[in-house]
Amino acid sequence: MDFQRTAIDGVMRIEARPHGDERGLFARLHCPDDFAKAGFPFMPVQTSLSRNPTVGTLRGLHYQAAPHAETKLVRVTRGRVFDVAVDLRPGSRTHHAWTAAELSGDDLSALLIPEGVAHGYLTLEPDTDVLYQITPAYRPGHEAGVRWDDPAFEIEWPARPQLISVRDAAYPDYQG
Repeated sequence: MDFQRTAIDGVMRIEARPHGDERGLFARLHCPDDFAKAGFPFMPVQTSLSRNPTVGTLRGLHYQAAPHAETKLVRVTRGRVFDVAVDLRPGSRTHHAWTAAELSGDDLSALLIPEGVAHGYLTLEPDTDVLYQITPAYRPGHEAGVRWDDPAFEIEWPARPQLISVRDAAYPDYQG
């Protein structure tokens, strides 16, 4: 795996190194030792899947509030997304900044989203599946989010969402 820093402290793009032959391919997607050597120890305790049949589906921007803040490793296993991370950590030098990456099931790249950073994505292909590895385990009642088009962040989405939940569309302006 190759670890690449992004413009947001703690958000890493991780490139898989698939090995292929006549049978197909094999790729290591997570190894605690590799993450620790890169300076980002990560031991997921929960794995979740988001299935998105419609192009232009927007999910996010979500995070878990303290004391149950989550770190997520997000990877597309089928399809393609525009994946966004927004720094909401008050003391961070990159507070309010955002970074984005196109993630695809073809290249199996991933984003590591640390605690205090909101995450969301816009699907760019139909039938897109997003795999999440998360630590700690999800705790109901601590969900939070910021609006995808909040002027505080000025995110440059590649297209306007075609499908978004009522909850995600209704988040108030960010006050942090």
